Amino acid sequence: MSKKYVLVVDDDPDLVETVGMLLENKGFEVGKAYDGIEGEEAIKKRRPDVVILDVMMPRKNGYQLCKELKDNKWTKDIPVILLTAVGEAVPTTTYTHYEGMTIEAEDFIPKPVDANTLVQAVERLL
Repeated sequence: MSKKYVLVVDDDPDLVETVGMLLENKGFEVGKAYDGIEGEEAIKKRRPDVVILDVMMPRKNGYQLCKELKDNKWTKDIPVILLTAVGEAVPTTTYTHYEGMTIEAEDFIPKPVDANTLVQAVERLL
């Protein structure tokens, strides 16, 4: 049986590497992208089984990419886990709680990310 493929999209390279290693150690194959545009291109090249997606990123944020995935018949069934520090950032950014409530992501995990919570979310969605 082939390994499940998880795409991690975040503009923090340390987080991408840490989450990637954690998931690889649990037996997953991991793809990596460092902003929403790279994530979109990676998804076009290879359809992931799960996407772990940061909200606050340059070029295309996680809310935008998640909405595009859920609006596309080819990608709408891919489970999306949003990683977010938006709750703390709402007063100082253009991100809103409303955006997060209207996105059809399967799970939201606050930053800083608890590794066990993230792995359990990925396993539950698969």
